[in-house]
This record gives sequence, C-alpha cells and structure tokens, in this order.
Amino acid sequence: MGDYRIIEVKRSIFDDNNRDADRLRAQLLDEGTFLVNLMSSPGAGKTTTLKRTIAALRGEMKIGVMEADIDGEVDAAAIAAAGAKAVQIHTGGMCHLDADMTRQGLRALGSADFDLVVLENVGNLVCPAEFDTGAWRNVMLLSVPEGDDKPLKYPLMFKNCQAVLVNKCDTLGVFDDFDCDRVKARILERNPDCSVFFLSARTGEGFDGWLDWLRASLGAFKTGDMMAPKHYDA
Repeated sequence: MGDYRIIEVKRSIFDDNNRDADRLRAQLLDEGTFLVNLMSSPGAGKTTTLKRTIAALRGEMKIGVMEADIDGEVDAAAIAAAGAKAVQIHTGGMCHLDADMTRQGLRALGSADFDLVVLENVGNLVCPAEFDTGAWRNVMLLSVPEGDDKPLKYPLMFKNCQAVLVNKCDTLGVFDDFDCDRVKARILERNPDCSVFFLSARTGEGFDGWLDWLRASLGAFKTGDMMAPKHYDA
C-alpha cells in the first residue's frame, strides 16, 4: 500500500457541526428562546404558512423570524409586513444553514427578546436535512402539488423532523392523484414519532392542529420537559 491516509472530511464536518448545534441549543435554553427550523422545497408555502401562524399567535407569544435564502429579501419583507421582526440571511450560494450561520442570524435578530424564533431554511429537500441548525424542533412542509412520493425520494428530510405539514390541501380536488392516507403512511414509515398535519396556509383549513402542536411544544420547552432532538442522521 502507498504511504497515505484517508481523511473522512464529510463526517468531520458533521461531527463538528453537531457539537456546535448542542452548544447553541444550550444557549437558547438558557435564554428561554424556542427555535424551530422550517424546511421545504421552494414554493411549498413556508412564508405563507409563517404569515398565518404569526397572525394567529402574535397575541400569545413574541415571535421572530430568520429568513435564509441564497439572495434576495422578498420573504423577510413579507414577514415584517405580517407584524413580526425578521432578519434576512444570505447564504452566499450555500444551500443550507449550519449551527454557526444560525447563531449569527440569532445574534442579529436579538433572540433573547422572543419566545419563539422560526428559521425559514433555504428551499431544498436535500442539504438542509443534513445539517443540524441547533433548533429544538425541526418541521418540514410538503405541498400537495409535489406529490405523495416525496418521503420515498427524500427520506432523510422526513426522518429528521418532529412534524410534517402537508400544505395546499385546498388543491386536492385538482391534484387528485395525491393520497393523504398514503403520504401519511410513508412519512410514518420513515419516522414513526412524527406528527403529521394536513392544512392549507391559503385558506386556514386544518391550521388548528398545527397551532396547538406549536403551543404545546413551546410549553414543554419552557417547563424543561422537552428532550433535545437527536443529531441529524446524515
């Protein structure tokens, strides 16, 4: 054999990020700031879902939002218009956020001033599922027009989430090949502990279940009854 070593760079990157994510979670726990990482493909309805969520809960809790995109500030402007403080994070071409990038966004936002902070991650079903952001809960948004086969094609995204919101259910009459029972079974096959909600961010249909889950999660976090999520299985 030649005189050389093999260095597993990818594993090292993940391990370093996981340790940093743990430190960030501990910081957020000390601050009393509940961080939720919201992921989806582009166009699934993350920003619309956030706007309706803010409208429903802003009288109950202080909410801040971090918008992550490769470029642009459209989403941050939309969130600010909805009545929540927002910061825009430009990733410089990267397709995800890691723990340190999240920390920088939280610093700019002033995370200690909020009960709930939502990170709207870069629209992508692959890279964001690989990097632990330091969030206490990970939520994935799947829209009906994308099809009910996505848990089969992108298993890691569904495996690493504590809740999945199936959005745009008002279009089920158009996309009649989307089977709600089938997609739920596929999600739970990947992640038996995942909560699944069927809703429409446009009409508000089914939103109560999601809001109740968010309230209960924040309550468990505040009382110290929430277990930190497992590190991302990449």
